[in-house]
Amino acid sequence: MTAALIVIDVQTGFCPGGTLAVPDGDAIVPGINARMDAFDHVILTQDWHPAGHSSFASSHAGKSPYDVIEMPYGPQVLWPDHCIQGTADAAFHRNLNADRARAIVRKGMNRSVDSYSAFFENDHATPTGLDGLLRTLGVTDLTLVGLALDFCVNFSAVDAAKLGYVVTVEQALTRAIDLGGSLDAARTGMVAAGVTLV
Repeated sequence: MTAALIVIDVQTGFCPGGTLAVPDGDAIVPGINARMDAFDHVILTQDWHPAGHSSFASSHAGKSPYDVIEMPYGPQVLWPDHCIQGTADAAFHRNLNADRARAIVRKGMNRSVDSYSAFFENDHATPTGLDGLLRTLGVTDLTLVGLALDFCVNFSAVDAAKLGYVVTVEQALTRAIDLGGSLDAARTGMVAAGVTLV
């Protein structure tokens, strides 16, 4: 059995002072660093949007952050511009031990499709390549931590369970946005998918 720690989007943009700050998002960094040595592999994901991404409210006339629109792949929350490629906002949090990473998976790079999950874009069909990497490494068990629990951690955990991995989410090493009840819905959905929440 090979276990991997998947660290979701622990980036400046999602921490206090960032463009899409998750409350208390930086508080999880020391705990994540401390967990890394317990795993065979550490994989980091990184939100990596081009400027003008279709998930940005600024790309839609008359729309505001957190409005929801219908995209060809389904409902899409519109976000403040965040984690734009090559900016300080998109960088990993300065205290995250990124050197420990076996790989970095960048997502959200397709201008017309958002990507919450570390495994698929939001069309639920276009892969990021993470599944192939994990299978090549012989990984069977995944532990997920990072930001945000109710969006990218949630979507990644559910997709991982559907792909057949044994999935655990360590809630103490996550933080949530909790947009209109999204946290409770995410927890319910993860448990229903077979994810273990600890």
